[in-house]
Amino acid sequence: NGEFNCIAYFSDDHEKQQQDSYVGSNDENIDRGNWTNKREYMLSMIGYAVGLGNVWRFPYLAYKNGGGAFLIPYVIMLAVAGIPLFFLESSFGQFCSQGPVNVWRALPIFQGVGVAMVLVSTLVGIYYNVIISYSLYYMFASFQSPLPWSDCFYWSNSNCSLTPRGTCFIIEPVIVANMTLWENETCPKENIISIPVQSPSEQYWDLVALQRSSGLDETGPVVWHLALCLLLGWLLIAAALYKGIKSSGKVVYFTATFPYVVLLILLIRGVTLEGARDGIEFYIGSQSNLTKLGEAEVWRDAATQIFYSLSVAWGGVTALSSYNKFHNNVFKDALTVCLTNCGTSVFAGFAIFSILGHMAHVYGKPVSEVAQAGFGLAFIAYPDALSKLPISPLWSILFFFMLLTLGLDSQFAGIEVISTCLQDAFPERFKSKRSIISVGTCAILFLLGLPCVTQAGIYWVTLMDQFCAGFVLLIAALLELVGIFYFYGGNRFIKDIEMMIGTRSSLFWLWWRACWFFITPAVILVWSLLTFRPPSYGTVQYPAWGVALGWCMIAFCLIWIPLVAVWKILCAQGNPWQVGVMCIHSSWSSYCKLHTISLCTPSRPE
Repeated sequence: NGEFNCIAYFSDDHEKQQQDSYVGSNDENIDRGNWTNKREYMLSMIGYAVGLGNVWRFPYLAYKNGGGAFLIPYVIMLAVAGIPLFFLESSFGQFCSQGPVNVWRALPIFQGVGVAMVLVSTLVGIYYNVIISYSLYYMFASFQSPLPWSDCFYWSNSNCSLTPRGTCFIIEPVIVANMTLWENETCPKENIISIPVQSPSEQYWDLVALQRSSGLDETGPVVWHLALCLLLGWLLIAAALYKGIKSSGKVVYFTATFPYVVLLILLIRGVTLEGARDGIEFYIGSQSNLTKLGEAEVWRDAATQIFYSLSVAWGGVTALSSYNKFHNNVFKDALTVCLTNCGTSVFAGFAIFSILGHMAHVYGKPVSEVAQAGFGLAFIAYPDALSKLPISPLWSILFFFMLLTLGLDSQFAGIEVISTCLQDAFPERFKSKRSIISVGTCAILFLLGLPCVTQAGIYWVTLMDQFCAGFVLLIAALLELVGIFYFYGGNRFIKDIEMMIGTRSSLFWLWWRACWFFITPAVILVWSLLTFRPPSYGTVQYPAWGVALGWCMIAFCLIWIPLVAVWKILCAQGNPWQVGVMCIHSSWSSYCKLHTISLCTPSRPE
């Protein structure tokens, strides 16, 4: 109420803390440290948000859902759900200078939401690094000429073919001089029966890279080349996170910028190829279909892509923002990261579909028959297209190295969520031991990920991706909005943001109030009703026990929300009114301190 609290934090071992590898001499927060500079934070955020989905998912969704018309629901979902949630989580973490669990001490009864986010990040980290290992393996395999998937070599079977196969079926042959002749020298098109074949790239993916079994029931042995690539992936991540944000902030100068260099190179090469125009037309050109906007699936796909692409409700945005200095302009940063992320998705589509258009031209097929999504695009269709280019190993190495860097900087933030929460939960125990946390976390997740590099590994990856990265995030995001704006108080939260970025006009807050209070929760609720689909990999359906296991993973993440709430209520002291106030209306001023030598900030408005 107009007063100021001068927060002063002195410690007996302050000089030692300044010497810790994760705390710099210019840091405000001498307990946790801060980003060395603004560039490292922005690059880390962009690297976290811009991931594999921007390259292998968005272009296909745009093509499938009406081409350029898909940008309409995509931009709408960005405005009403993506940016509001990203701004909220960034502000939440920066104001409290805490990770996704401790930040909820503002509302103790909701602290289980933070636990759910950490568990989701842990499960996603397990299988996400398996995808990185796929990229590593293909990158190493690309150091061959010709590329091993460019033709049906010794590893293929009889179903492998570069061209379609068929048999000619004639019901009534013509009898002339006791000889059977066809009416034409070539078989009529309507009488050709196609024989199913697989392209070399498809067989290489199944038979060599994955050594894929018939289903989740058939585990098979560990695929050792993938296991070694998985180990290498975790070693790279552990090395980058050895000193926390002080080391990862340096690595992202390369990992966050290199993908843009490769995309630009691929785009320039792609548009010079014959057939590139057809690919771009199918992607986002004249093939746009506005009638698609009337289909619920289009809006669901737009919401899904925005939600996953920006990585909201995973805990990473809160964790990375918690290392900002208090008066950082978090609104400007959130807007910049969100627009950069979505612009990257659109840009990547031109690079991808220009080369797929050339591939369609080479095969004499429409683009619709060569375009795929997810693993099919990254490890079957696009490698096949690259193998048709001159100097194909060079383009293949660049592409898979780009996928590697896209995956690594997203994984950095995912592991940082776990490390930050452990450090915040046990500050005395893990003081000056950040390297132990990072390396230990990577080692444990490597061991947990070994089932994902067996012959049934791709089924585990798909199962975990569909269950872990779906329903849990919806619940976490919804409770995040409800907790902050209906229990803590939307007006109080806005005052907290203004304490960091300065006072803004009521007109400025009009849109954000509308989104946070009503529009964004409504979008999440509607989306949750349209999202779930039974898990499958291609034509392989999952057994009942596999689906049940997926729901168990969801339950394992969500069960902590009610358990922590009950525990907080039972541990609170006083009469029912006092318990309620303590559990759902706690003041941030009781714990949200920036541990600086002398920093004066306005007190919390009560």
